[in-house]
Amino acid sequence: MKNKITDLLAAQIPELSREEIAGMLEIPPRQDMGDYAFPCFKLAKLYRKAPQAIAGDLLDKVGHPSYLSEIRTVGAYLNFYIDKAQYAAALLDTYRSVPEFGSSEIGKGKTICIDYSSPNVAKNFHIGHLRTTIIGNSLYKIFSKLGYKVVRINHLGDWGTQFGKLLVAYQKFGNKEAVEEKGIQELMDLYVQFHEEAEKDDSLNDQARAAFASMEQGDPEALAVWEWFKDISLKEFLRIYDIMGIEFDSFAGESFYRDKTGGIVQTLTEKGLLVESQGALVVPLDEYDMPPCIVAKKDGSSIYATRDLAAVLYRKATYDFEKCLYVTGQEQKLHFAQVFKVIELMGNDYAQNLVHIPYGLVRLKDGKISSRKGNVIFAEDLLNESINKTAAIIEEKNPNIPDKEKVARIVGIGAIMFNDLYNQRIKDVVFDWDKLLNFDGETGPYVQYTYARASSVLRKIGEPASDAINCQLLTDDASLGLLKEIERYPQVIQEAADRYEPFLVARFSMDVAHAFNKFYQECQINCPDPELRTTRVNVVKIARYVLKDSLSLLGIDCPEQM
Repeated sequence: MKNKITDLLAAQIPELSREEIAGMLEIPPRQDMGDYAFPCFKLAKLYRKAPQAIAGDLLDKVGHPSYLSEIRTVGAYLNFYIDKAQYAAALLDTYRSVPEFGSSEIGKGKTICIDYSSPNVAKNFHIGHLRTTIIGNSLYKIFSKLGYKVVRINHLGDWGTQFGKLLVAYQKFGNKEAVEEKGIQELMDLYVQFHEEAEKDDSLNDQARAAFASMEQGDPEALAVWEWFKDISLKEFLRIYDIMGIEFDSFAGESFYRDKTGGIVQTLTEKGLLVESQGALVVPLDEYDMPPCIVAKKDGSSIYATRDLAAVLYRKATYDFEKCLYVTGQEQKLHFAQVFKVIELMGNDYAQNLVHIPYGLVRLKDGKISSRKGNVIFAEDLLNESINKTAAIIEEKNPNIPDKEKVARIVGIGAIMFNDLYNQRIKDVVFDWDKLLNFDGETGPYVQYTYARASSVLRKIGEPASDAINCQLLTDDASLGLLKEIERYPQVIQEAADRYEPFLVARFSMDVAHAFNKFYQECQINCPDPELRTTRVNVVKIARYVLKDSLSLLGIDCPEQM
């Protein structure tokens, strides 16, 4: 309907583009003021007339198309009242025009790579890793909905000086039996112990650097221990991802690119971009208001920037991506700005399609998480706590539902994901269990419960014999309000992709849930009139689909009963 009104106005205002007119259309603050309003202030200078007079002139010119029940002037505004039955019919036509409402083929034939999660090997998967994992997974689903082929990349932190530290710690303080028995926890303990001892003996840091240099030079003994540590870690990570229902297409981490960093140094040298600085090789970036990008350290070993440069070139050659997205903390903003600039200086025009997507921290009461000190909350503990708390709530409120354990898992994990995605990603996330698991608040369980309520309606009444809908029966405020929310879905998905902001989908799902619950309260669904009953049941089916589908774009499942 907005498009139709835009076209109606564009035919009478040739001085403004269609896009300008669409951008000027407003939604009035009250329903009695219409569905859309067009302000005429901007036209006053063009036509040298008062805005109120221009609104009156436009009213005379636009006529009275059938899809509008009324057009009236309100001061300097031209207000449009949509014919409610025709609006409902137009929305339903749109809903039925595609196999999956909200989907698009805008990304058909295009590939997007998303680099996310990427935990460090030999360290527990802690809550600091949850944000990148949850945000990246949601972006994967959003872009897939738009028709893109999405490559999910887990760029494991499995190379670098920290593994030199771990090798030294294992040699000095560890043993094979303890690692076999305790797995990644023992590796974590060794890492923490290394830093404690290095504070007393700085020579350990020199030994760590030498150990990593030996790895880069292909020391078979060092590499065998490293491979062992890596296998232990990956097995643990896969177990956590399985709990969350998250998968990846590639686990090519930093180590995958270690034999490709030499080519980066050679290319940068040939292009005259490298200079020596205090023994290291760097690309100067001072003219772009950035410090130099270090490509090779003094001892000749590579650095993570080198490996990220190699990764960009490999991904472009392998996947020919339209865009490559990096979902990491905002503290890495400078790092990626440097890497992207070096890629550009190397002569690659696709550098403009490399996008860093930053996010805020997960905050605890005692401050930021640090793996060096060992004060870490593990992701698995957090997920299990949410599941257990949800199970207790279910036991109290509805102990007889089937598959209680499965429902508790779906709702508990969904609550954490929704809490993460409900606000702009750049904002910090603080865990508040009372808020997180509130079935009546702005939470994932509330939206899931609304879906379960819609499912319950369909179970009790039964599936309608047809999908017939009499749009003349959907002109009440509650029905129309629900349809208006549903109408926004395709635009919300597109905007979420354009802005890399899953929170737009989360907020939309909440708006639909609120509108559905108002519809549920004010409109008797299982009513005596068969035509009205069929119409309303079909509206329930549509709302139920949109609730489930929008939550799925956040990585959240929906239980049929709660």
